[in-house]
This record gives sequence, structure tokens and C-alpha cells, in this order.
Amino acid sequence: MPVLLVVHHTTSPSLQELLEAVLDGTRADGLDDVDVVIRAALAATAVDVLAADGFLLGTPANIGYLSGALKHFFDQVYYPCLSAKVGAPYGLYVHGNLDTAGAVRAAESITKGMGWQRVHEPVLVSGAPTKDDLEACWDLGATVAATLLT
Repeated sequence: MPVLLVVHHTTSPSLQELLEAVLDGTRADGLDDVDVVIRAALAATAVDVLAADGFLLGTPANIGYLSGALKHFFDQVYYPCLSAKVGAPYGLYVHGNLDTAGAVRAAESITKGMGWQRVHEPVLVSGAPTKDDLEACWDLGATVAATLLT
């Protein structure tokens, strides 16, 4: 059974809504054969990455960058996992009050260095999540999970 690792830093009610929508997407019809493992960014380890086949990443944009927690996750797993998951599918969602570009740029730079392949456009949300934002997160979760079954 393929394993989808969800690594998130959920620091607000808005981010909680986005996480729940992503997780709902991973449970869509036909995705029962994907094992979804959820880890807070400060708790996720290289062992989690090595056991996974795909990744969903969630972060706030803090001062125009990734959250410190998601950066810490990447710092801990980068070298131990550098060539272990080349080609693995991933998706990203980012919540910010103003600008999410720096967080996306950082995440894409790191995942590119690890050889991961983006399979869905990043979901970028500013302010309170709308119905469209939540649907986009649902689609993100379903898309990344479905990619593991192909």
C-alpha cells in the first residue's frame, strides 16, 4: 500500500481548515488503498520520509517565508533523504495574510533539490479560506493521493 506523508505546520484556524480539506481529499472515493500518515512539521523525521511514497506539505507564510517548523523539517531530512525519494510526487498549500511567494519559492527550491516532482499547482490562500480555497485543497489532497495509485 503506498504511503502519503502529510507534513504540516498548523498554527491557526485558517490553516486547520486547509489541512482538513486536504485530508478530506485524500479520502476521496477510490483512494482507500493509500495509507495517509499525518505529522506535525516539528515531529516528522527522516524515517517518515523514507517510509513514504509521496508528500503533502502545508505551511503558513511567515514574514514572506516558510514557517520555521517546515524549514526545520527540511533541515532534518534533507541530507539523510537527499537521493532516497527522487521522483516522488508532492503537493503544497500555503496560507498567508499578505504574501505567499517567498514560502512557495523556498519550498519549491528545497523539493527540487531533493528530486521530488510537483503534481499539483501550489494552493495559495490569503486571509480567511473561501469555499473555492477549500475545494482547491480538497483537489490537492485527492490529486497527490491518486498519483500514488498510478
